Amino acid sequence: MTAATAHPEVTFVPDADNARAFRDALGRFATGVTVVTVDTLEGPMGFTANSFSSVSLDPPLVLWSPARASSRYPYYAAAAHFTIHVLGAEQDDLSRRFSRGGAGFDGLARETTPEGVPVIPGTLAARSLRTAPGPANLPETRRDSGASDGAATIVLAGKNACPARVAGNF
Repeated sequence: MTAATAHPEVTFVPDADNARAFRDALGRFATGVTVVTVDTLEGPMGFTANSFSSVSLDPPLVLWSPARASSRYPYYAAAAHFTIHVLGAEQDDLSRRFSRGGAGFDGLARETTPEGVPVIPGTLAARSLRTAPGPANLPETRRDSGASDGAATIVLAGKNACPARVAGNF
């Protein structure tokens, strides 16, 4: 990239007055889209999360970071088991279904793990996990057991996309 084609640099200190600018800056980093599900006394619950990452292959550990301010956070914090579903390239409908105000499990077919955790059939990957203990000042670290192949949905600049569809935009 030459100086003539470079994007102008924008600098700021992230705070409440420029939260949108901070969010937009972080949105330039593409990330995968998952749906995390748990079983609760109120029934099955799920939410769309892009705060998912691989931490270690040995031991197999993953990380996801639910917002503590979320009304659903207490259910996830108390869960001993959960399922992370990696969404495929054409599964925007599932992403919206488990976003704030979406239909969730209403009318959706599901299976369950031996621990009772809901599993959404047909996602790119669905891994049933158990909570692994970790330091209280770190996001929850979870233990995983496998992987799958296929094109995934990503989030880039606040919009869901398939990597093949956005490759020509860069």
